Amino acid sequence: MEWLHLSPDEWNAVRLSIKVSTWATVVALPFGIAIAYALARREFWGKSILNGIVHLPLILPPVVTGYLLLLTFGRRGPVGAFLAEHFGIVFSFRWTGAALACGVMAFPLMVRAIRLSIEAVDKKLEAAAGTLGANPGWVFATITLPLILPGIIAGMILSFAKAMGEFGATITFVSNIPGETQTLPSAIYTFTQVPGGDLGALRLTLVSIAIAMVALVASEVLARRVSRRLDIEG
Repeated sequence: MEWLHLSPDEWNAVRLSIKVSTWATVVALPFGIAIAYALARREFWGKSILNGIVHLPLILPPVVTGYLLLLTFGRRGPVGAFLAEHFGIVFSFRWTGAALACGVMAFPLMVRAIRLSIEAVDKKLEAAAGTLGANPGWVFATITLPLILPGIIAGMILSFAKAMGEFGATITFVSNIPGETQTLPSAIYTFTQVPGGDLGALRLTLVSIAIAMVALVASEVLARRVSRRLDIEG
């Protein structure tokens, strides 16, 4: 079974994918919770537009999303040039850019999972806490947040799995640089383009399938637990 042993370059792609996906998920989480709460509990002008923008990466071709990121966060882009000049933060052709691309592509899944969890919370519980004098922030921290925690975890898992599999936006935005931006999908693509790369592509494909299956099973288990808890409370 020596053909299953990953080479150092393949391990680098796996480690980089985990690093990129972890950062993409963790950094996106506060924004995901805030936007999910706004969409689930608030009424405001432009709500449908915000909802559309959040879910746009699911509809657009990933290459389009990557190109838009390049135009915006590239060294010559308005945001990218500002960040590079004033803070020394560079996204294009760096692993940080890969994390940004993965985070943008996975963000809709995170928001949707958290939003559904928030909508499942009985508003009467939040209203009761409010009548006792608790401010909205305290109500969210002590009532809403504990109840939606399984949904947050499920959203993070789905986001992480999606980030692990992201290819189009990443390769368009940060290219395919070994050791810097070459994630699992990019490494698989590289193996398919060179003679004798079939075994390497197969090994990394099996790793990708294993990670995705673990994430999906964990998400399903959490979803069932939430459903059972809501049935008991109902």
